[in-house]
Amino acid sequence: MTSQHTNLDSPWPHRLAVLLACATFPLIWVGGLVTTYDAGMAVPDWPSTYGYNLFAYPWQTWLFGPWDLFIEHGHRLLGALVGFIAIAFGCVVWRNDRRVGMRAASCGALALVVIQGVLGGTRVLFDARQLAMVHGCVGPAFFAYCVALTVYTSRKFAMTEPHASELHPQRLHRLSLLTVVFAYLQLIIGAQLRHVSVMATPGVFRGAVVFHLLMAVIVTFHAFQLLIVVKQHYSAVHGLQFPVVLLAALVLIQVALGGATWVAKYGWPEFFADYAFAAPHTIQAKSLLQGLVVTSHVATGSLVLAASVTTFARSLRLVRVPSVALGSSALMMELAT
Repeated sequence: MTSQHTNLDSPWPHRLAVLLACATFPLIWVGGLVTTYDAGMAVPDWPSTYGYNLFAYPWQTWLFGPWDLFIEHGHRLLGALVGFIAIAFGCVVWRNDRRVGMRAASCGALALVVIQGVLGGTRVLFDARQLAMVHGCVGPAFFAYCVALTVYTSRKFAMTEPHASELHPQRLHRLSLLTVVFAYLQLIIGAQLRHVSVMATPGVFRGAVVFHLLMAVIVTFHAFQLLIVVKQHYSAVHGLQFPVVLLAALVLIQVALGGATWVAKYGWPEFFADYAFAAPHTIQAKSLLQGLVVTSHVATGSLVLAASVTTFARSLRLVRVPSVALGSSALMMELAT
């Protein structure tokens, strides 16, 4: 494995990309709690909080006030933190990385933060559940985007895989990309289920549940097919083993959490009614257990998407030409002469 000359001399773009991804995941968690507890309108104004500047809102009222206010205002503060990190990330990328694509990607990260913030704000101003659903779909996409940035800014991504042209990675690219698409479609269907209107007919809800279950089967099939393909044909490729194993494990966890979410929100299915363990079960709306189970299901879905994106991003190393990277200092010197 050989290293190319790239603009990765500074470790800060990668460090801030990792920090951005790590800060975004708790944001998704808290956002999931906001939806689970129906706290989206706990603060009725935006961008202010009950007339206060976001950062000047009394911390005593926030920390010791109602739970709905705590998670909604906390969600806003976390969003602002992610925005500041995205700005810092863009600055260090433009300062240290001459790759045009990477500079554009840093601008994309900041643009997504702004779009997500505006979506959250307009959801409050118009009290629109449809906007809340869109807001809930953009969040995981942004998280996966940040995870991809951690791959593209890493030094390992700059390493050229030996004999990469002999591996014929087209099947791997196609399979990993399909896994990303299906994982995200599953998130969209799940968001539709979480934000289904109380005025919707039972048929609409049943249809969404059926599609959600069908997509779960498809995602599970593709995740394990991807695992088998990597184990059989790409076991020697650096960086592919971990994300596919993690993806398969997360899919299994997600399936279990999906079943637990149904039980926590709707009770045991009818065919379990005769079993002793199902009889004493009581649904407690917005209980701590229900909130943790449902939000864990949402957050794990984002992790499934992130793991599939990581696999796809790392597989791209197999088709990169082992030459001097575009925009590197060495190439610029050659062009200048």
